[in-house]
Amino acid sequence: MGPGRASLLIVGLAPGAHGANRTGRMFTGDRSGDWLFRALHKAGYCNQAESTSSSDGLRLSDCAITAVCHCAPPDNKPNSEEITQCQPFLDQTIRLLRPRVYLALGGLAWKAVARYAIDQQWLASPLPSFTHGSAVELKIPRRRKRCWLLGSYHPSQQNTFTGRLTEKMLDDVFVKTRQLMNPI
Repeated sequence: MGPGRASLLIVGLAPGAHGANRTGRMFTGDRSGDWLFRALHKAGYCNQAESTSSSDGLRLSDCAITAVCHCAPPDNKPNSEEITQCQPFLDQTIRLLRPRVYLALGGLAWKAVARYAIDQQWLASPLPSFTHGSAVELKIPRRRKRCWLLGSYHPSQQNTFTGRLTEKMLDDVFVKTRQLMNPI
């Protein structure tokens, strides 16, 4: 979801059974999307703060959204086989978009992007640890501008209801994406 080129690629886990699986657009029609699109709107990455259907007029700006898996997994957590089967889709999205900042929503998305970066020799092994707000520079050959992998807790109900992720924390991640793209 998003334009043909984007400086920011948000990588989620998988389509939600009651969100993207139902509406046909990532993070649309579920509470995770309510949090994500509100933060994207505040940061200037989309034209409106709500996403209710694929025909609601929402447009992303210099931002695209994809997922590690492309089907809603049982128990809302994909297993390693499902992640492996869907990896080519994520790889192709990365090759097509060539973003400057990869925002991984959650540890599974972090691992998937980091593994791709290691395979491409943009990042040295071992996998860097995932924490909210962590940033790792990616050394992409023939890229003049710096590229980054940035981590955020996923805006799932489990994280937002418990306070593990607050609205300010998510907003701050998008402030950080802008800072990484436009250093002073």
